Amino acid sequence: MQATRDPLAESAPAGPWPYPRWIAHRGAGKLAPENTLVAFKRGASYGYQMFECDVKLSADGEAFLLHDAELARTTSGHGLAGAMNWAELSRLDAGGWHSPAFAGEPLLHLDALAAWLQAEGQAVNLEIKPTPGTDRLTGEVVAKRVEQLWAGSEVKPLLSSFQSEALAAARDAVPSLPRALLLTEWVPNAVALALDLGCIALVVQHAGLDAPRIAEGHRAGLRMLTYTVNEPERAQALWSAGLDGLITDRVDLFDPRSVPGA
Repeated sequence: MQATRDPLAESAPAGPWPYPRWIAHRGAGKLAPENTLVAFKRGASYGYQMFECDVKLSADGEAFLLHDAELARTTSGHGLAGAMNWAELSRLDAGGWHSPAFAGEPLLHLDALAAWLQAEGQAVNLEIKPTPGTDRLTGEVVAKRVEQLWAGSEVKPLLSSFQSEALAAARDAVPSLPRALLLTEWVPNAVALALDLGCIALVVQHAGLDAPRIAEGHRAGLRMLTYTVNEPERAQALWSAGLDGLITDRVDLFDPRSVPGA
C-alpha cells in the first residue's frame, strides 16, 4: 500500500529542533507572579522544561525580568523601570500584587535566572523587551550577557522580540545566538522579515496562524511557534497544522510530556 503524503511534514525544516515544544508563559502563566523565580519553579513543578520571559535593562545596564515598561502593575514601585538602577529595583516587591502568599518576591536578575535554568536543565525563550528608545542597546547588551552566561551550555536561549532593531542589534553583537521574530498578527512579508533578521523562527499570535502559513514558514526553513494558547481545541488544531512550539498560561491544563498533535 502506498503511504499517504503529508505535505506539512514534507515542508518542515530539516534538522533537529533543540527546544521543548510546550513553553510556559512568563514562568507559570498566571499561577504565580510572572517573571519571578517562584513562577519558574511553579512551572517546572508541572513538568515544563522550557519557559518564556521578558528581559529589559535597568538604568545602569543590568538585565532583569519585567514585561511592562512601567513598574506599577507587577511591583510595589512606580514609574519607568528602565529609569531606575538595579540596586533600587532589586528592593521592590514583585509578588504581592499577585497574592499575599507571594509578597516579598523580588524582581529577577538575568544572571540568577541563568543559574537556575542551567542547574535544572531547563531551556528558555528570552523576549528582549526594551524600554522605549533603547531597542539597539537592549538587544546588544542582552545578547552579550547571554553569550557569557550560557558559554558552556549546549542549548542556548532563543532570543525573540517584537522590535526588529533589538533583534538586529542582538544579531550584530552575537550572530551565533538563535533568534525569533515576534508578531502580533500575520503580515504578508512575515517570512521575509524574519529571514532578513537572520531568525530561525517566527512566533505569531495564535489567531494569525493556520496550516498554510505554518507551511509557508517551513518552506523557508523557519520554525513556527505561537502565543498564548490556553484552549485545548485551539492547541490541537495548531499542532495538527504542523506547529513547532506553543506558549501557554495554562501550565495546569496542558501536560508538557504529551506528544503534540497526538
